[in-house]
Amino acid sequence: MKLFFTLYILLFVFTLSVSAQIPAGKVTGKVVDAATGKAVDFATVAIIERTTKKTTKAAQTDMNGSFTLNALPAGSYTLKISFVGYKPYSKDPVVIDAEQQTIALGTIQLSAGKSSMLNEVVVLGQKSTIQLGVDRKVFSVDQSIVSEGGSATDLLSNVPTVSVDLDGNVSLRGSGSVRVLIDGKPSAIGGGDMAAVLQSLPASSIENIELITNPSAKYDPEGQTGIINIVLKKNRKLGSNGSVSFSAGNRDNYNASTNLSYRSGQVNLYGNYSYRYSNRIGGGFNNTSFFNGGIINNNSDSRRHNVNNTAKLGLDYYINDKTTIGASGNLNFRTGKDREDIAYLYQNYSSLLDGTSRRNSTEEEKEHGYDASLDFSRKFKKQGEELTANFSFGERNEDEDENFNQDFFQFNGLQRDTIDRRITVNEGQGKNYNIQVDYTLPFNQQQKLETGYRTTIRKDDQSQVSERYNYRTGLYNRDYNLTNDFDLEDIVHAVYASYQNQISKSFGVQVGLRAEQAYLNTEYRNLDTAVMQQVSTKGKLDYFRVYPSIFLTQKLKNENQIQLSYTRRVNRPRGWQVNPFRDISDPNNIRVGNPGLKPEDIHSFELSHMKYWKAFTLTSSMYFRRVNDIVEGIQQQVDSTTTLTQFANLSKNQAGGLEIIGRADISKGFNVTANANIFYNKIFGNEEFGIKSNSGYNWTGNLTANISLPYNLSTQFNVNYMGRRVTAQGRGKEMFGTDAALKMDVMNRKGSISFNVRDVFNSRKWGAVTETAAFSRQFQRRMMGRMGTLTFSYRFGQADQQQKKKNNRNNQDQQGDFQGEEF
Repeated sequence: MKLFFTLYILLFVFTLSVSAQIPAGKVTGKVVDAATGKAVDFATVAIIERTTKKTTKAAQTDMNGSFTLNALPAGSYTLKISFVGYKPYSKDPVVIDAEQQTIALGTIQLSAGKSSMLNEVVVLGQKSTIQLGVDRKVFSVDQSIVSEGGSATDLLSNVPTVSVDLDGNVSLRGSGSVRVLIDGKPSAIGGGDMAAVLQSLPASSIENIELITNPSAKYDPEGQTGIINIVLKKNRKLGSNGSVSFSAGNRDNYNASTNLSYRSGQVNLYGNYSYRYSNRIGGGFNNTSFFNGGIINNNSDSRRHNVNNTAKLGLDYYINDKTTIGASGNLNFRTGKDREDIAYLYQNYSSLLDGTSRRNSTEEEKEHGYDASLDFSRKFKKQGEELTANFSFGERNEDEDENFNQDFFQFNGLQRDTIDRRITVNEGQGKNYNIQVDYTLPFNQQQKLETGYRTTIRKDDQSQVSERYNYRTGLYNRDYNLTNDFDLEDIVHAVYASYQNQISKSFGVQVGLRAEQAYLNTEYRNLDTAVMQQVSTKGKLDYFRVYPSIFLTQKLKNENQIQLSYTRRVNRPRGWQVNPFRDISDPNNIRVGNPGLKPEDIHSFELSHMKYWKAFTLTSSMYFRRVNDIVEGIQQQVDSTTTLTQFANLSKNQAGGLEIIGRADISKGFNVTANANIFYNKIFGNEEFGIKSNSGYNWTGNLTANISLPYNLSTQFNVNYMGRRVTAQGRGKEMFGTDAALKMDVMNRKGSISFNVRDVFNSRKWGAVTETAAFSRQFQRRMMGRMGTLTFSYRFGQADQQQKKKNNRNNQDQQGDFQGEEF
């Protein structure tokens, strides 16, 4: 921690020394819809020098409609705000001098414009890919051409501080214990398998990725490292608009999607549909050396074929300028057919066992799910006072049939009489409920109170029936050791209160408290063959916890800001962690859940610093977290040829690190976003499982560059690296990947053709080394490899028709170095 603290202080002092030379003029404000009072996010704001007509500074409003234009030299300006579907707003003059360096414009209302009025000045460019808020970082990913034709998994792998392994599991700041939400809510589609949800969700349907690394009491405290919220696209334009997209990639990968919307008066109707046909190849090895002399090595090849159909439909109805109701729903239908071949080598056991085997497995699955959401919003006379409510419900059903065939051979090539044939049928049903009410009450411009209530209920019913082939009778017999039912009920009731006070012009405080009552009820049922009756084992976890949070924010000179925060969090056991079904996909390496797991208790501290220059944005964070009752997958030997991985609570874990994210606008049409995260991780030992303490450093890096070229061309590339990391029983291996893309705008910019290559150098591999008292293991996997995708996209609607008029306007003298969405 001394190293991290020293680095952080040096970075902070450097930032202050450089920023001392930057002018401190600033203009702030908030943009809202004049009719509904809702914030207008990503509206274009530009400040133009009145004499030269050059754009001095430009930005977009954040998710709350707020904007800040920093580092403005003294002078006389014109402020202009625009967003498609609204009348342009202009304020003239805006004067910055020695006596008035900060100009607060307050709330600015944009009025809806008629189609005949939307022929004002238009300046095209890219909106900023990163928006920094007090409690979150918002990454605009709808322009990520390296992920076009891909899934949400491909998109997340290119977001700074986020890592995705080859099984689709997501990590944030080096920890896989992160809460992933879709539109602010957990998704019922896919049940507890978030990796499957992300793989089936097309990248084309996503607009923003929000990272909330230290959430306040207002948010669900789930996850060690915070929340990743995936924001799906929603209509924001007047009239009828839409887009279509088609993609084709090597190895028979295809995608098609469409987005349609209509907004007029009191109605906003929107929807999208996506079709995804994917083939993923993979493979790797798993080599185990037992210290009693036995060796088992295996090499695997896999083929995963999936067909996904995803649809979303939503309606917002503006009853009046204060009240809005909305309804939306998602549908998902997925079929899959997977095949895996594993070749085993057995050595140094005995003449009966030494030899080889080949295991072929096929899996066919069908899954369908939906979720529906009803939203209500009511604004009151007092500015900022608002009541919101949400009720959502989701359900999913899954059927999965597995066939395993394994043949054994001696080294002389003769097949032994030992064969293994098995048929397993899995069925699952899950239901999610969410009830939430939030109320915001501002006392004045400096103080406000936020309160709320939330109940989440998740129910999962899983059943497994397994039959094994008897080669003597030629019949399949029921295997009751692997035939069972498992029911889970996860309930959380929560209330919270958060108080915010801007004590002075430069210092603010936010304190909050969240209280939760949680239940985890499980029931495991199987048939005891000794007495031929069903045996039921029930588990119950019942606990009440309070989760405090505190944020202290200090604004310094020259647009520097620091924030110190503390939150308590929780990581509840879920999914495969608590399901006691035996996963025998690899019979020598069995995996099983533990319904008796306790939730992790997390204490998180973070010191953040933000700084804006004219062409450079820098945010840095030094963080520390302590996790009690940490959950880890523990590997143990159960017989001479088999290991068992089961989740268990160890003692504790401590991690601290330094994270830096910077975006630089190097020149017009050329920007770079870079991220580096270095942290120290220590996992304390546990005598019960024979685990010693383990610690070490790890770092991750990510760099994304966007370059505009002549002839309506643009290019983008991304490089990411994840270094070695510490685990409870060893270490994970490093992983490196590069993506690149080229895009051309056609048909008067209404269409585009892009070509991207993911994993350019075929270098993304995932692996780990495990060391126990009984064996040593190394494994490595690869998935997909190098893949090229060609995509065609076309946009249509009133907004595009209005843009045709831009060439008839004399706007060239106002463009300058401006880069925005539309103006």
